[in-house]
Amino acid sequence: ELFFIDQANYFLNFPRKVRNQVYSCLLRLRPPTQGYLGSRSPQEMLRASGLTQFPWVLQDYVSPALDLNNPAVFRDLSKPIGVVNPKHAQLVREKYESFEDPAGTIDKFHYGTHYSNAAGVMHYLIRTEPFTSLHVQLQSGRFDCSDRQFHSVAAAWQTRLESPADVKELIPEFFYFPDFLENQNGFDLGCLQLSNEKVGDVVLPPWASSPEDFIQQHRRALESEYVSAHLHEWIDLIFGYKQRGPAAEEALNVFYYCTYEGAVDLDHVADERERKALEGIISNFGQTPCQLLKEPHPARLSAEEAAYRLERLDTNSPSIFQHLDQLKAFFAEVVSDRVPLVLAVVPHRQPHSFITQGSPDLLVTVSANGLLGTHSWLPYDRNIRNYFSFSKDPTIGNPKMQRLLSGPWVPGNAVSGQVLAVAPDGKLLFSGGHWDGSLRVTALPRGKLLNQLSRHLDVVTCLALDTCGIYLISGSRDATCMVWRLLQQGGLSVGLAPKPVQVLYGHEAAVSCVAISTELDMAVSGSEDGTVIIHTVRRGQFVAALQPPGATLPGPVSHLALGSEGQIVVQSSTQERPGAQVSYSLHLYSVNGRLRASLPLAEQPTALVVTEDFVLLGTAQCALHILHLHKLLPAAPPLPMKVPIRSVAVTKERSHILVGLEDGKLIVVGAGQPSEVRSGQFARKLWRPSRRISQVSSGETEYNPGEAH
Repeated sequence: ELFFIDQANYFLNFPRKVRNQVYSCLLRLRPPTQGYLGSRSPQEMLRASGLTQFPWVLQDYVSPALDLNNPAVFRDLSKPIGVVNPKHAQLVREKYESFEDPAGTIDKFHYGTHYSNAAGVMHYLIRTEPFTSLHVQLQSGRFDCSDRQFHSVAAAWQTRLESPADVKELIPEFFYFPDFLENQNGFDLGCLQLSNEKVGDVVLPPWASSPEDFIQQHRRALESEYVSAHLHEWIDLIFGYKQRGPAAEEALNVFYYCTYEGAVDLDHVADERERKALEGIISNFGQTPCQLLKEPHPARLSAEEAAYRLERLDTNSPSIFQHLDQLKAFFAEVVSDRVPLVLAVVPHRQPHSFITQGSPDLLVTVSANGLLGTHSWLPYDRNIRNYFSFSKDPTIGNPKMQRLLSGPWVPGNAVSGQVLAVAPDGKLLFSGGHWDGSLRVTALPRGKLLNQLSRHLDVVTCLALDTCGIYLISGSRDATCMVWRLLQQGGLSVGLAPKPVQVLYGHEAAVSCVAISTELDMAVSGSEDGTVIIHTVRRGQFVAALQPPGATLPGPVSHLALGSEGQIVVQSSTQERPGAQVSYSLHLYSVNGRLRASLPLAEQPTALVVTEDFVLLGTAQCALHILHLHKLLPAAPPLPMKVPIRSVAVTKERSHILVGLEDGKLIVVGAGQPSEVRSGQFARKLWRPSRRISQVSSGETEYNPGEAH
């Protein structure tokens, strides 16, 4: 219900990035590993898992390659899963028409089982705790017969084609969680009767090379044009007008009466045994979701129609990740005295008044000497050749008006981006790296010091904020991490709680980098000795310790980043022997800490960001790399810069990449200039405020680095 119904008539037309946020919400509903349960018991997780179902979207599980442009590979979403094989329609209809209950209490139904229930969830997640233990408990202390277990994706689909009684749909894990397809714990699941083959990992279709590849292709199928054009038909069956009544009868979509909302009033059942029996049926047999729609759900816009609508919106900036073949860089001079720019970020949840539409955002910069800048940033879409306007903070160039972050800093160390974080609403700047070990809070844009908290026993070496603006995590040379709650007043950030919510232990060396996700209840930290540790946020529980692969002398973990689905990207360094050259590498871990990919790096990384399905990597060798998140493979040729990169950030619209350089310049990377833009278009936009047009004076110079130093 979470995935398909959120303002039901509009959700299917939401952008993909919004739907990805819902995917990550599903991770909260059902955390996938034993010991990583957050505040939910296994029973609570199971109840939550029974409330979400996804459709079988494919029917081709035998071809060597999956062609998503071929409608024949997709399942007919207009039919219930029980009659997706047309041969079963007559059998199901006859069963319905011939059913009679002598007592007159049970209505006619097409199916005696349900498409979403606790047993079905345990069937699919038999290899993943705590569902393994719950499955064994359900089967009276043993595993079910091997042939009835989920051992092959193709076999599971074939069962749906052969038996109208098995009407299980899919669960969300089929679209985001590859671990459930592997028997990582080595459970003895027995052998198949016909082939005597031992049941281990789930047998994947020939078109999937690995569990990760299966998940990615399955997700692409769900997001494909065919499914987008027909998904509303499935929603009509599950949540809509075909769920009950004559329309459901005609669609062969009637289930056992106890599964429907309001079918049984347990409070009026006097007999204790009868009430418990009904509770057991409702709890274990399955429940049909609330009927949310009484009329047909509209079809989703096609990609062509959606693109046409977006083109007509003058306020919409194109996502840079949809135009990676058209990247162009422009520079905006922030600091003129060649002081490195260690932070440049546009906070992604800045409040705006609906009365003053088009008002610019705040772009915050911090230089290595602590110089604070608050600039005006306004992305455009069609009328400016670089899609944005940037107005420099006038105080930066005036020594009498400059705002400097309060020091002193650790002797011998300049300010670095690792010890800085900006609140999502742009009201506060948090800083570490101070000689007294304090964590300091500075008001933006005034630059006034509001508070300093001294809880760590040594210097704070790194900071990170979650995307929700709820928690801040700090790491220190005292080998601990602390989780702090942001204080809000009137919906705006006003400071930090005086005491940390959690103190996280486990490192034996100074903490060098941190990352946090409130949505996924994950706090991840890396240390100088090359160790990565995962904790939960709400309870502060230790989950796992990771040791990135490499040589015998691991170096520090210099950068960490978390993906929206819990992917952990780690940048580490190693040496073969003392005094040898340092080698750098990038590693990708799953939400459960399983190594998925590694990439040796020929350059020294200086900045790391994960956004959507991409990894952005800035290096000391003057290059910006854009990689695919799921395989760590290049998504575009490296963008050269003239000098080393010190910071990388992505704007909230995903329209630009902000790159801070060693020489103090701010480089803005965008998707280039569309061919339809003409310089004379400004005259035809007279209804626009003149202030917005006059702002187009900064940042128009294209950045041509030539040969990088």
